[in-house]
Amino acid sequence: MSRYPFRVLQVLFISAGFLGALSCASSGPSRSESASNPAASLASIFGGRWQGATPGNQLNLNVLGVAIRSLSHPYDLFLEVTGKYQDDNVHEEGYLHLANQGKDVAVGYIPHFDPAVGALSPRAAHFTASEVNAACALFFHPEGDGFVGDTQGSTTCAFAIRGAIGKWTIRIEPGTITVQSQGSGETLKFRRTSRS
Repeated sequence: MSRYPFRVLQVLFISAGFLGALSCASSGPSRSESASNPAASLASIFGGRWQGATPGNQLNLNVLGVAIRSLSHPYDLFLEVTGKYQDDNVHEEGYLHLANQGKDVAVGYIPHFDPAVGALSPRAAHFTASEVNAACALFFHPEGDGFVGDTQGSTTCAFAIRGAIGKWTIRIEPGTITVQSQGSGETLKFRRTSRS
């Protein structure tokens, strides 16, 4: 059992654009918008505040738009994970980039190792060499009312996301996020507490 499976959540958000959809996320995109812009759809579902809903999971996820963004990356987000998982205090943050890949969404995650960098920081989209080298990515595909993605397995994202060893499935739906180890079955659930 991994001590830090919540970090796999961060892998989920590694290479796609997230910000523009957050400003109009209150009702979510229509089916035609979802089909034509899956990154906007995933962003509208994912943006906001989430709270751990499984035993031992006292983590909070805060998914915000970045203060300074590029027009070529309108959906970029900033992920902050705080709280406690089992006996471990956690404070992790990183940059999420979403990009359409046909009907799928490529998601990239670049960790920030400097705790002074946040969503409102002018350095939110600037990274050190070690942060860039730790980046990892995965693809999400639409399923039901949300999106599902799998980590690549092995140790691909282990430096960026402690505990991201092995394969994990991440399901993002309106109101819930579920992260599950394909090996052990360990599962973390999060419930939305508010939208961005």
